Amino acid sequence: MSSSSDQRRKRKRILRQSDSSLLSLPHLLSVRSLVLCFSFLTFLYLLSRTLPFASSAFHPVLVVSSLSLLSSSSSSTTAQSVQDFGSFLYPLRIENRVLFPDHVLLLVKNDGLLKKSVVDELECVYSGVTVLSTSNGSSGDFSVLKVLSFDEYDEFRSVVRCPLPSVNYSADANLRWSGRNGVFAGGEKGLWLDNRRVNSCSWENVAYAAALDGGTVVVFVKGLNLRADRESDPSQFSCHFGLGKWEKNGRYVLRTKALTAAQEVVRCSLPRTLMNKLDKVKGIRVTIGATHYFHARAHKHVLIPSVAKVSDSGFEGQKKKMEGKYELCVCTMVWNQASAIREWIMYHSWLGVERWFIYDNNSDDGIDEVIQELDLENYNVTRHVWPWIKTQEAGFSHCALRARAECEWVSFMDVDEYFYFPYSPPRHQRFRKSSYVGQNSLRALVANFSSSSRTIAEIRTSCHSFGPSGLNSPPSQGVTVGYTCRLQSPERHKSIVRPDALDTTLLNVVHHFHLQKGFRYMNLPQSTAIINHYKYQVWEVFRAKFYRRVATYVADWQENQNEGSRDRAPGLGTEAIEPPDWPQKFCEVWDTGLRDFVLSNLADLSTGLLPWETHSALTD
Repeated sequence: MSSSSDQRRKRKRILRQSDSSLLSLPHLLSVRSLVLCFSFLTFLYLLSRTLPFASSAFHPVLVVSSLSLLSSSSSSTTAQSVQDFGSFLYPLRIENRVLFPDHVLLLVKNDGLLKKSVVDELECVYSGVTVLSTSNGSSGDFSVLKVLSFDEYDEFRSVVRCPLPSVNYSADANLRWSGRNGVFAGGEKGLWLDNRRVNSCSWENVAYAAALDGGTVVVFVKGLNLRADRESDPSQFSCHFGLGKWEKNGRYVLRTKALTAAQEVVRCSLPRTLMNKLDKVKGIRVTIGATHYFHARAHKHVLIPSVAKVSDSGFEGQKKKMEGKYELCVCTMVWNQASAIREWIMYHSWLGVERWFIYDNNSDDGIDEVIQELDLENYNVTRHVWPWIKTQEAGFSHCALRARAECEWVSFMDVDEYFYFPYSPPRHQRFRKSSYVGQNSLRALVANFSSSSRTIAEIRTSCHSFGPSGLNSPPSQGVTVGYTCRLQSPERHKSIVRPDALDTTLLNVVHHFHLQKGFRYMNLPQSTAIINHYKYQVWEVFRAKFYRRVATYVADWQENQNEGSRDRAPGLGTEAIEPPDWPQKFCEVWDTGLRDFVLSNLADLSTGLLPWETHSALTD
């Protein structure tokens, strides 16, 4: 018995020794290595099922987050990376949609990563009626179209323009990276489904911009339908401010009364809780409330849909020039004027304009590149994206606010308008220090008013309208040299104003502003200065006016309204059909004054080329 029990005890000791040897450290390490190796091989297998490992698609740099690729302006590598690794790209959050007659404007949250260099990888996606009818919006028909254009809009957002879809699809455009059908955080077809909850609004009924101005906010809004050139009763309007999580709940929690209202501009005081926190105001959503009256009684207070966020860029706290303000600046609003703007800026810079504010109203002709070139050539030009159509008066009010901190005087004029100084008789030479017109003469003229009068705040200059002058194609040396025949009598005027003397309503009718009490305007004699308005150019240039007028209160030429107005071409109807005698129209007086002046003063002595011709010769 004892021997058998001894044997059993011996076997147990042997088994314990065997177990301990199995749990030894070297053994544990070998098992762990096998597990890690198996896991790594499994990871490689799964990765190969997802990513193409062709040499043209795999790059070691892609170990870094693909977001870094979006900030690169690289062409082929970035495009390939976007295509191959699109499932890792961030979703594009649309904050607002605005429906225009010919496109859909998307305001996209600006996180600093969406750049023009990758916009070609974006697609506009539209849901068909079958998708809209499903309960979860996750299946059905989609239409995909190419993005029209992209721009950086303000500190908070970029704008993407999408074409209108066919009638079988909703105009509520979404965005996705091209070629991607992966899922983005609960999305499908490469879409971010939260964007479908974004409400769309019409361009005709929307608060579209807002600017901080001291202790007030100036809101620009369509849909109030106020009378032109008239100040309206502000008591029927109010401003509403959305704080905190407005983007989620859409609630406006603060309200103030309107101080002034005119045309498309409403000024309100800031809420008291924000008055001493101006740095916190930037980016706050704001809209206008309007009281509707029925039989002279207040009936309903309605809030206008809004895409406006309060901005202080260019308005408050902007650093001024160390040596003071610019004496003379220019503001204009343009659509597709890339071919004309260089001559206009170079000529007026020679006359003394120091600063340029270009409000770009949906151009698609590459004018942004021309403006960038001019700025690099030290012409001090800024392009401001202004996507709101039929808003020239409001845009000029916006520009007046923006320029006030930088400029003593601002000229509001169009790209086809040129200042010209004819011979001045002795009795009118008091407006100019010299009868000789040299460089910086326009700046000297306004500086003379600055020093001689404290009450003159607007200088009005008459305009002569020029015709095609017998031409059938655009003049090669520019409009100042090519067009030399005009109507005899001047039409209208344009103004140079002191922005710090404008009325608080910022009311204007394009040609002139309303001034504060105590200030007045001065009409320049035509022998002192005139504006050559190259209004009726060759037909291929002129017909673009039929597309759309930029002014709010001026009827488009396709509309059968005010056909006898000076805002229209006499004898033309509502269709862009060239009259047979167009080259000879609007020619009553041959006037070569500005042509001779330009050729005498601006042409290169050795080549005979004008400054804008020299640039064209270098780039050809």
